[in-house]
Amino acid sequence: MDAVAALNEIAFWLERGRAATFKVQAFRKAAAAISPLGPGEVAERAWSGRLKSMKGIGDRTFAVIRQAVDGQVPDYLADLREKGAQPLASGGAEIHEALRGDLHSHSEWSDGGSPIDLMVAAAEVLGREYLALTDHSPNLTIANGLSAGRLLDQLEVVAGINGNGGGTRLLTGIEVDILESGELDQEPGLLDRLDIVVASVHSKLRADRKTMTTRMLAGIRDPQTNVLGHCTGRLVEGSRGTRPPSDFDAKEVFAACAEHDVAVEINSRPERQDPPDALIQLALEAGCLFSIDSDAHAPGQLDFLQYGAERAASNNVPAERIVTTWPLDDLLAWARKK
Repeated sequence: MDAVAALNEIAFWLERGRAATFKVQAFRKAAAAISPLGPGEVAERAWSGRLKSMKGIGDRTFAVIRQAVDGQVPDYLADLREKGAQPLASGGAEIHEALRGDLHSHSEWSDGGSPIDLMVAAAEVLGREYLALTDHSPNLTIANGLSAGRLLDQLEVVAGINGNGGGTRLLTGIEVDILESGELDQEPGLLDRLDIVVASVHSKLRADRKTMTTRMLAGIRDPQTNVLGHCTGRLVEGSRGTRPPSDFDAKEVFAACAEHDVAVEINSRPERQDPPDALIQLALEAGCLFSIDSDAHAPGQLDFLQYGAERAASNNVPAERIVTTWPLDDLLAWARKK
């Protein structure tokens, strides 16, 4: 099989299984190292052993490449495929099957780990009808947030990818910070050009209840906001440790989401599980729409939607109230009518 494809697929399965970043990157770097070479040259270097001296090629990745150029499915990949045949989540299969897209993902343009085209390719393999590219906004400097100029450049890249006629439509978007003032962290005229705007709070998460509620309400009421991202900001596990949920008036916030037609995100990242179940119930009672999103920072993490579907099902969220189950035309009509 193609050696580059084998290396990238191994990275995908490792990302999906939440493997350590250094392990994933070993395969991504090896794929990048040999991708400029033609298949014949890769094979010749593998057979002669010269490939071992290339930067980015280690013992494990060399073994994968050698088996691939010999016409085999590498043993390591075969093992990962077998493990990956099992679902990530134990419930929510019907909702997961109904999901058509994902409105929250990141690329190497901000704090994601992969090029945009690899994210789209993975979404296509997973059968996504659409994927919104929502890299961070300027205020989040730690995540290399996009200035207005960089976001404009990204729009051209997205147009080029969509022009290639792939099976997954890449939607223009942003995960924009709701600033302490309640304003959205990007030029309004530029936000107008995007398909999807996910508005999230990333700073001063320990603010008092009144301050946080006022801030969130301002972001929700902004006519350019489509989705309220990971509303509590909590972390329940993972390498970053844990973080308690922020304090805000959930009834007031979700009432505003329902009034202003803003979907409440069910964030599928295992370390977030945001909102908590009790808040999903409050959002249901308020009449909110929902968006099950992966918040993927790598191709394999796009399959985290299984976790979000499981949580939606356990909370009896109707599929018709989940915007990411809607066909693309309906989704865009909803997003653009604001």
